[in-house]
Amino acid sequence: MVDFSGIEWVSFDCYGTLVDWETGISSAVSQALEPYGVRQTTAEILALFAELEPQAQSSGGYKDYRVALREVMAMIGGRLGVPFTEDEANSLPKSLPDWPVFSDVQAALEILKQRYKLAIISNVDDDLFAGSAQALGVEFDAVITSQQVQAYKPNLINFEAAAAAMAVDKERWLHVGESLYHDIGPANQFGIASVWVSRADRGGGTRPTDAVPDLVVPDLAALAKMMVPS
Repeated sequence: MVDFSGIEWVSFDCYGTLVDWETGISSAVSQALEPYGVRQTTAEILALFAELEPQAQSSGGYKDYRVALREVMAMIGGRLGVPFTEDEANSLPKSLPDWPVFSDVQAALEILKQRYKLAIISNVDDDLFAGSAQALGVEFDAVITSQQVQAYKPNLINFEAAAAAMAVDKERWLHVGESLYHDIGPANQFGIASVWVSRADRGGGTRPTDAVPDLVVPDLAALAKMMVPS
């Protein structure tokens, strides 16, 4: 359990935690596959993504996330025998700003912002996040992207950059994420408390790990209720 009374900053992963990236990813890939008569279930698409995204992010040095997503699409096409055109390969990164926000998120963020400073630590490009930021509807006190630090979570560089931006002691910082691989594991390594947002039937877009959070919640509304009791 986390002692919320000492927390000053709450940082969030964005995609998967605040934004429904599984719906965004599966929809974009399905639409690109449709003209070729290839059908994959959501679970199959997300399993491919969970395998291929880390490969794209780690091969050949740092690359912007839109480039990594384009490579993921090309690799998905290769696996399924589909020769995606350049426009089709680009359809996944182009879709990102339109990925839907979970229905509970905006109200929960507004509640949390009454008491805490809020930050984003996300594997994304600044301009791609800008579209999501508008949809989230809450002004964050700090935003740290992979593009800014030239590295992707679970690399601890992202958390080091966040610590510098927030200027907060580790015991006053809580990190919230949906991915055990991208967020809970590195939070453990960095020595900060973490909350795993384990939404029902979610989590297929990231690699499983044995990382253990300090707290598990089913959604952001439940966390807001715990952190800011009415």
